[in-house]
Amino acid sequence: MTAAAPEEREEEQAPYTGPPPTLRPSSDVPAPALTQEDDAAPDPQPERPPSYLLAMRDGPWAWWRPVAGLLLIAFLLGIGLILTRIVDLLFGVGADLDAVPLTWRGLLVANLLLAVALPAVVLAWPVVHGVGPGPGLSVAGRLRWPLLRRLGLVALLTAGVGVALATGGAVLLADRDVTGPVPDLAWVLLVGLLTVPLRAAAEEVLFRGYLSQAVAGWIGRPRTGAVVAAVLSALLWAALYGTDDLTVFLGRVALGLAASAAVALTGGLEAAIALHAVCGVVVLLLGAGLGEEAVPALTPSGPGEVFALLGAAGLAGFLALVARGGARSTGGSDHRPVRRVSSSAAP
Repeated sequence: MTAAAPEEREEEQAPYTGPPPTLRPSSDVPAPALTQEDDAAPDPQPERPPSYLLAMRDGPWAWWRPVAGLLLIAFLLGIGLILTRIVDLLFGVGADLDAVPLTWRGLLVANLLLAVALPAVVLAWPVVHGVGPGPGLSVAGRLRWPLLRRLGLVALLTAGVGVALATGGAVLLADRDVTGPVPDLAWVLLVGLLTVPLRAAAEEVLFRGYLSQAVAGWIGRPRTGAVVAAVLSALLWAALYGTDDLTVFLGRVALGLAASAAVALTGGLEAAIALHAVCGVVVLLLGAGLGEEAVPALTPSGPGEVFALLGAAGLAGFLALVARGGARSTGGSDHRPVRRVSSSAAP
């Protein structure tokens, strides 16, 4: 019995894994050439960027979940309101959502009352939606601090300057009364600088965040939901401070619409918080230094009311720079999947 040649042994050790029949095709038959259609791989579909306003639909969704969340937030704010009234009755701090007159006690109580909305929204996400509060902040699942700092500077150079020019025009060209610094100026500035940005952040997390996401989630369409949410949140937020003065009401509606547009441009709340906080701080500084009567944003019913339009121009400039800067951050590396909170997870 003769030993098999090396080539034959190698051929026997390599089993054929081709399609049936399992006989290896003859080497005389050429393999079919690949056509251009077979060789061309299908183009991958572009990944759709995540929508901030539809973040509630990324987790466990049901129409009643936003309703339950809003009821929970309203309940917690109601408790804060009751405590505020008790403090007002006991100590006479004059706490009111209206900033006039500017007193450090009134600022402290009113701003801390509205700041309750921040932990209330943070609590509503895991309790009602079963996920952490990250989707309520941005498409990145967190607050993007570098973006917040950068847009804070942009807001100061645009909207902040607009408010300052409106006040300067009303004082210099329309003879607005300048009554001088408010009483307890140092305390007013200290309390205001510490609590006004916190209040602004809480209001944006509630109105441009949770409420707008709830409305967009119910509608289910990105563009329609964004428009309806922007208009509704701006009207409700402006009505929160009263509708007695039409100019003040429309000014707040404009600020709310600008904040919603900034959210749409950036995919998160950073731009809205920066815009709101800067406008609030600038109004506080001007009102505390010059007196409430000198600032159209505080007391619009007076001479030079037309200069409030400069504030609207500042809002437009802010949005233009945000859009031009390409601040939207919805790329894949910046988008984090929604993490469901499990009650059985180990601490």
